[in-house]
Amino acid sequence: MKKTDTKNAPAAIGPYSQAVEANGFLFTSGQIPLSPKTMQIVEGGIEAQTEQVIQNLREVLAESHISFEQTVKTTCYLANIDDFEKFNRIYEKYFTEKPARSCISVKALPENVLCEIDLVATLA
Repeated sequence: MKKTDTKNAPAAIGPYSQAVEANGFLFTSGQIPLSPKTMQIVEGGIEAQTEQVIQNLREVLAESHISFEQTVKTTCYLANIDDFEKFNRIYEKYFTEKPARSCISVKALPENVLCEIDLVATLA
C-alpha cells in the first residue's frame, strides 16, 4: 500500500491521506471544494464547487500519473438533492467514460460545502 499526496490539491483536514494505491487501484479520499492555494471554500454555488472538487481530484490522480479515463467508480455526496441536475452538467464534462457511480443526498458535509466526491481508479 502506498499513500499519495500532492501539494496541488488541498491538504487533508483530518487524519487521512489524499489517496492510497493498493492492488492496482487508486482510492481517493473525498475531495471538497477547497482551493489548494488558500485552503478556503470556493464560493459561487454548486457549479463552482463541483468544478473545484473535480480539479482537486484531477491533481490527486495526476500525482499517480493517471486521469479520469481510468476511473472505475465515483461516490458523490450532495448537501441538497435539488442541485443534482446542475451537478451532473459539470460532472459529465469530466467523467466522459461514465464510470459506475453512487450519488447520495446527505444532511451535511464538512465545512458546510455543497458537494464532495471520492473515486476509485485503475493504475494501469
